[in-house]
Amino acid sequence: EITESVMMEDVEKSIKLMNEFHELGVKISVDDFGTGYSSLSYLRQLPLDALKIDMSFIQSIENSKQSKEIVKAIIALSKTLELTVIAEGVENQEQLEFLQQLDCDVIQGFYFSQPLPAKSVEVVLQDYCCAS
Repeated sequence: EITESVMMEDVEKSIKLMNEFHELGVKISVDDFGTGYSSLSYLRQLPLDALKIDMSFIQSIENSKQSKEIVKAIIALSKTLELTVIAEGVENQEQLEFLQQLDCDVIQGFYFSQPLPAKSVEVVLQDYCCAS
């Protein structure tokens, strides 16, 4: 992951480094998308695999029409550019359902789990998978 603001500090250097990483097979996502100053034209030049919608948009979709529309636009843009779209900061069922209706690829947040140490992840996943 690279944050949008760091990526835009030195665009030419970012493009060069990201291309080198991409050639090694490293998947690259832009974190906090929508909060920085990125130019949409750079999205065509960067070897991106995913955009992560900043949690500030997700957490305000219930009471902000503008946030809902921004999330819809980011998801549509990601789909058009064939990028995986990730929503971070999902904390409740309403947010989850909204994102599912928009066909968001990956949804993460406290709704599913608090951050966990690596050793605990296996236990949680086994409980989740076996509870169905």
